[in-house]
Amino acid sequence: MEETSMIRVLKIEPGRPPEEVKMANTLEALQEAVGGLIEVVTLDSDVCLICNDEGKLIGLPGNRRLRDDIIAGTFVIVGDDGDGGLCSLSDDAVRQYTEQFATPELFEPNEVQDSITFGFFPL
Repeated sequence: MEETSMIRVLKIEPGRPPEEVKMANTLEALQEAVGGLIEVVTLDSDVCLICNDEGKLIGLPGNRRLRDDIIAGTFVIVGDDGDGGLCSLSDDAVRQYTEQFATPELFEPNEVQDSITFGFFPL
């Protein structure tokens, strides 16, 4: 039986400061952490944010602003190994993203709903 590797990530829940945790490096563990299907958002060349793909649609609470968007529900910050896989965060990344997401944010329910956007692209 193959052993599942553990990775060091930041887990960020609505209304709470970031928490450094170890979790299994599996799709199932990521889905459990965010409560559903995952969406991967690149933050840097070696760091990704993983959130619930349907968070806003299913009414998860707003968590943090990211650029011009609001991330709904719990999300995790993970390392990107450069080969399409995930890995542990570096010490520098843990410090950087702990600081960036340190302060919990409060959102009105309509703010989260109003941030839902759909893009249409010509074929």
